[in-house]
Amino acid sequence: MLELAGIIILGILAQWVAWKFKIPAILPLILIGLLVGPIAAEFLSEDGSKWIEPIWNGKKGLFPGESLYYFVSLAISIILFEGGLTLKRAEIKNVGPVITKLITVGSAITFFGAGVLAHYIFDLGWDLSFLFSGLIIVTGPTVITPILRNIPLKKDISTVLKWEGILIDPIGALVAVLVFEFISVGGGGGFTKTALIEFGKILLFGTTFGFTFAHALMYAVNKKLIPHYLLNVVSLSTVLLVFVASEIWAHESGLLAVVVMGMVLGNGKLKNLKELLYFKESLSVLLISILFILLAANINIEDLLLLYTWKTAVLFAIVVFVIRPLAVFASTYNSKLKLNEKLFISWVGPRGIVAAGIASLFGSKLLKEGVEGAEYITPLVFMIVLGTVLLNATTARLFAKLVGVFLKSSNAILIVGASSPARLIAHYLKENDKRVVLIDSNKNFIQEANNMELEAYAINIYDEDLTDNIELNDVGYLIAMTGSEAVNQYAINNFSKAFGEHGAFRLATSKEIRNTGDTSRTQYLTPKDDYINLSEAFRDNPKIYEVEIETNDAYEAMLSKLFRESRSVPLFVRKDEEIYLIPEYEKLNEPKENCTLVYLGKPLEENKESVNSQDNK
Repeated sequence: MLELAGIIILGILAQWVAWKFKIPAILPLILIGLLVGPIAAEFLSEDGSKWIEPIWNGKKGLFPGESLYYFVSLAISIILFEGGLTLKRAEIKNVGPVITKLITVGSAITFFGAGVLAHYIFDLGWDLSFLFSGLIIVTGPTVITPILRNIPLKKDISTVLKWEGILIDPIGALVAVLVFEFISVGGGGGFTKTALIEFGKILLFGTTFGFTFAHALMYAVNKKLIPHYLLNVVSLSTVLLVFVASEIWAHESGLLAVVVMGMVLGNGKLKNLKELLYFKESLSVLLISILFILLAANINIEDLLLLYTWKTAVLFAIVVFVIRPLAVFASTYNSKLKLNEKLFISWVGPRGIVAAGIASLFGSKLLKEGVEGAEYITPLVFMIVLGTVLLNATTARLFAKLVGVFLKSSNAILIVGASSPARLIAHYLKENDKRVVLIDSNKNFIQEANNMELEAYAINIYDEDLTDNIELNDVGYLIAMTGSEAVNQYAINNFSKAFGEHGAFRLATSKEIRNTGDTSRTQYLTPKDDYINLSEAFRDNPKIYEVEIETNDAYEAMLSKLFRESRSVPLFVRKDEEIYLIPEYEKLNEPKENCTLVYLGKPLEENKESVNSQDNK
């Protein structure tokens, strides 16, 4: 009981440590597992036993016989099912040619390159060599995101790394599953007729069970045959049913079946998909926490000593410093990425949780089957995972500065709210070479913004994962301009530190406007305008105007005039090819002259021509 409770407590503690210090969770999880397992047995225990013994050894242990392998199999099936849910066809089409090539051409280079290396360096059979290479294809968002979270990068670089990790997770797992299944049915004997027939059965039953049960579950959910409070647990039991049933009909087809099931559900018209994803994500966190401590603890010191050789260093160095750059440069050939950007993407390629988990499962099974060289699979993959995570976690920021992709100033603008006035303002900023990101929970607003070719995302401001979005690392301004005073204040209170490096501003509330009664320049986007005033100004005249200002007196006079006019909203000042928000410009210790004042709404000068309008969008 103490060991089981200890695994859960240590696992969640490791997850908290990872969150607190912004490192991949896999790092503390595996290190804790090694500490309570082989390290404790060799150096800390008086009787030479592990503090946590995953398999019953006649005296102590959590799982008797083959129970550990069954638990690992079921846990991995749930994790892979969640990965399949996140893989969308539309995302593959829209992520661009670079990412598409990375998950195809780049994966192929890694697969064949690392396979050849493992064969000749460690003298493994071709089947095991390619199993190893299939396992290390996977990077994964759980290791990429914490590493890049605090590195300001151009959106293009962050996007490439983020989507490579998301898309290659289930794809790499599928490749590893297929290679393992071919090894299993062939008994290590190569490409025999029997092996090909058995492999065909695995493909047939795995895809059939996954496809059939996915549509059955989708039908049951959409027709409300399952009560809402049972939705998550019924989905979980269905995943386990698919895994077990597929295994009964064709041994080793279960993992393929759950990946296919997840992909079909994720791309189908399933109601409550987001809720299902949240549940599976929470369950995956718990399972991963338990799983990796168990798997790392199950490694023996003899397994680790297999890596105590120059061959390990050579394999790691070539995989990281030759094969990864080769895959990246081949995938980015003729792209718009610059040399320094390609170098940074080449440097950042940490292997993830799926790779380590499946390696432990497959390595254990092959050892049990007596496959020669199988003892190398788990420690070799763990070495690549730990090595790449440690390397990238400690050097990514420094390397970004070294190659010149580290943004010294975060000048992108995050606008909370995508209403019509917000979209017009965002379009103006975009036309003036500013990166602007709109977020809103209103999907219709987001669709309208996307139709205007603006960068916009349907995100709930109360979602804590907003700060984990590495594509927003270059944001330095925060503007909250929704119709909800509470949402605007929440955005300022909770996200100004992450996204308001140069300033965080919001619309004033109706109460604040009544109480101040003056034109003082504060944290407000404009001290005289709330959401109602902004919307009415837009409704009466959905245009943005520019006024040339030559002197300080002219600036003060025009700004005062705008503050007195209820249907005109002052927004920005353009000067020396820079755009400043009014409150930001007010703080500059320089004369307010030779600039351009930008405002929305009623024109204050005759025959003044608008520079932007909603009508022509």
